[in-house]
Amino acid sequence: MKSVKVYFPTIESVKDFVNAVSAYPYEVDLHSNRYVVDAKSLLGIYSLDLSKPIVCEIYSDNCDPLIKDLASFIAK
Repeated sequence: MKSVKVYFPTIESVKDFVNAVSAYPYEVDLHSNRYVVDAKSLLGIYSLDLSKPIVCEIYSDNCDPLIKDLASFIAK
């Protein structure tokens, strides 16, 4: 399992994130405080507070291609 912080500056970036994550077979969750949502769900992500970075949990040890695709969303 790998964990990274992601940030969505625009509504369009959420759509792009979901499209990127959906292309992979891994289970991916987003954690914001006590809320956990499926990272492949647009509605789930929109229910979170998007004004700050969110923890992205990828349930695979071999997920480097996905991490590379998510580089533009990873919070600095």
